[in-house]
Amino acid sequence: MEPIIHVFKTPEDLAESFALQLISWINATSGDTFHLALSGGRTPSLLFSILAAKYSQEVFWKKIHFWWGDERMVAQGDPESNFGVVDKLLFSRIVLSQSQIHRIKGESIPIEEVKRYGLEISKKVPMVNNWPEFDLIMLGLGDDGHTASIFPNQMQLMESEEITGIAFHPVTGQQRITLTGKVLNNAKRVAFLISGASKAQIFNEIIHSSEDSSVYPASHIHPDGELHWFGDKDSINENGLK
Repeated sequence: MEPIIHVFKTPEDLAESFALQLISWINATSGDTFHLALSGGRTPSLLFSILAAKYSQEVFWKKIHFWWGDERMVAQGDPESNFGVVDKLLFSRIVLSQSQIHRIKGESIPIEEVKRYGLEISKKVPMVNNWPEFDLIMLGLGDDGHTASIFPNQMQLMESEEITGIAFHPVTGQQRITLTGKVLNNAKRVAFLISGASKAQIFNEIIHSSEDSSVYPASHIHPDGELHWFGDKDSINENGLK
């Protein structure tokens, strides 16, 4: 399926519209569970704040099971913790059961946590084509073309036969846990949220399948379901899409 591209004037407009789209997807889902894998970054942080401010009393929250596409191996109170950001901006302001929150325990030993988290996913997320099928996976786009925590120098994670893997930031060496490529591509929907001019060139290379774009992990995201790109006008040049 061809990617569906949504362009907005500002990151704030993007987050506002994505909030409404997310709610629509949740409400349209049959059954009582919606498995959502979250990402870190500035635009998702805007989204979490908007959801807490405008929709904290809505009934759809009880359907969502929250997961993470990746996490830094830091304590949950660390400013770099993806879980910590969501907990502060959203979870602290809505009513949820703890059974709905499935965090990656960044304070744990990576080789043990990567197995535990993968096993939890396999037990709770429906398996389709022998892989977990999330209802929605949110992703970001790094300035080097990485997504989740699959970096250009660790492309083996895109083809891994495991649900989760250990990644290393190519500059700092920081350890992370990430969903692997086959899980990302098995989702019902994948939505990239990007903003800022620093993402524009890589986005254009990926969307036009340029000769060199295969070096970017994000260019290998082709889910069986829907692929959406939500971006502001700085990251997505509408003239360049024609």
